[in-house]
Amino acid sequence: MASGKKDYFAVAADEAHHSLCLRRKCGSVIVKDNKIIGRGFNGPPQNNLKWRHCNKLLDKLRKYPTDKTCCIHAEIRAINDALIRNSKKIQGADLYFASVSKSDKIIPAKKPYCTICSKQSLEVNLARVWLWLDDGPHSYNTVEYHEISRAANRLDQV
Repeated sequence: MASGKKDYFAVAADEAHHSLCLRRKCGSVIVKDNKIIGRGFNGPPQNNLKWRHCNKLLDKLRKYPTDKTCCIHAEIRAINDALIRNSKKIQGADLYFASVSKSDKIIPAKKPYCTICSKQSLEVNLARVWLWLDDGPHSYNTVEYHEISRAANRLDQV
């Protein structure tokens, strides 16, 4: 792997330090032509702590038909940032995602499962989504990323 890709994971991990989520610190960057054009971290809307419910039990939320997190996902914030600052460059860009532990180490991601992020990645025509898995970096083209996410949620069976 080129050292540049590893550096983008490090920048995404740095973004995760801004997270206001009490469950998991996540960060993302969007890269086009070897330049970062968007950044994001997870947290409640507008980073308003009154909308943070990280400590509530997910079992209580499962009965509601909604996303079970209080956070705007890091990927969505990075996409929004790129659209605001670099809307003409986002098509064909790559998104890098990292989550960090309390000891500032990158936590391996799971295989794609978030259809919120996969749909938005398709909508803005990102080229690839990069995740750091147990065995290192993996990239998915956005169609593949979305199909794997749909399958993880059994949406491909509906």
